[in-house]
Amino acid sequence: MTINNAALPERKRTNQDEVTSEQLRDLIVKGMQEKKAVDVVVMDLREVKNAICDYFVICSGNSDTQIDAIAQSVDEEVHRSTGINPWHQEGKANREWILLDYVDVVAHVFKKDRREFYDLEQLWGDADVQYLDEMNPDVAPERM
Repeated sequence: MTINNAALPERKRTNQDEVTSEQLRDLIVKGMQEKKAVDVVVMDLREVKNAICDYFVICSGNSDTQIDAIAQSVDEEVHRSTGINPWHQEGKANREWILLDYVDVVAHVFKKDRREFYDLEQLWGDADVQYLDEMNPDVAPERM
């Protein structure tokens, strides 16, 4: 996955008066859960030196069709609630790893084998990682 930064508009942080990164994180999780995403993880990067955003929200899907549906659900949930569109998107053509970049929060929708290969949870090992309980999504995530 390569990003040509020259072609992208300037990256702007979310306006704190409009939508907080925590609200955006929760909307992304809701969009993922609506399409039965599995292994949903929230990584809090706010205390990690040189982190590129406040949160990563990561999930897996079982097929390229489900990966696409999850990404679409996240996009629709965030836009419906906030009017915000992703600043940048990648991977929609390949549907193995779709990235939706909302500046303060980045959503990663993986096909299971790709997620294991890239292993973002280990790559950003200093982050506070929360594993969401799929059986009871309304309960606050357990800190690990």
